[in-house]
Amino acid sequence: MEAYTGFAYVYDEYMDNIPYEEWTTYLLELMKENQLAAPADIVELGCGTGTVTQILDRAGYNCVGIDLSAEMLSVAMDKMYESEQQIMYVQQDMRDFELPYETDGMVSIGDSMNYITTSDDLKQVLECVNQGLKSGGVFIFDLKTIHFFRDVLGDNTFAENRDNSAFIWDNFYDEDNRNNEYDLAVFIENEDDGTFERYEENHYQHGLTLEEVSEAVEAAGLKIRQVYDAFTHDAPKEESERLYYIIEK
Repeated sequence: MEAYTGFAYVYDEYMDNIPYEEWTTYLLELMKENQLAAPADIVELGCGTGTVTQILDRAGYNCVGIDLSAEMLSVAMDKMYESEQQIMYVQQDMRDFELPYETDGMVSIGDSMNYITTSDDLKQVLECVNQGLKSGGVFIFDLKTIHFFRDVLGDNTFAENRDNSAFIWDNFYDEDNRNNEYDLAVFIENEDDGTFERYEENHYQHGLTLEEVSEAVEAAGLKIRQVYDAFTHDAPKEESERLYYIIEK
């Protein structure tokens, strides 16, 4: 089962509790601290429905969004047309993407990098980043931690019902390979007859250690500039649930 097919069309509805404006305020702060002031050229990896690219565009950046899901990109483009913005969205795999020109910076927030489930795949992503960045450019991304998957998310089930849709989200964390499996069932109402169509999706996210990220960064010819406990400028802690990495070419 592919990820973000049926769920793509109700993704924003169920993510309305995510403080994207606050997250992006922190991201913009990091970008400016690392010489990525607008109107720099920015590529977002794993852009999803384009919420972050739209915020960055409004902040004056020239944005390109890359995502593997055609459905998520379809929603992103609809939102872009409605807001009358100009953002380029491209369907590519972040493990094997190409840009027509070198860019000032790249970003990836909201767990997209956790979908990279092996160290080899992480190295491939970072090699593509290296090829696409200008000298001195930076890549800022976040990662949910092993602590979050193991101790916070755990083997919990979440369910939610809305007027025109509903979902059931089961989590299974594997301590041995540090993968968290999400089994997702989404029910979306058909406008014509009021019946509900069921979509099933299977997602995997991976918990990477700081050492694994450091080794992949070095192997890809890049350098770690900073690692922060999310939404602070503090060093990572054992109880950190999300880390922000600032990688330099």
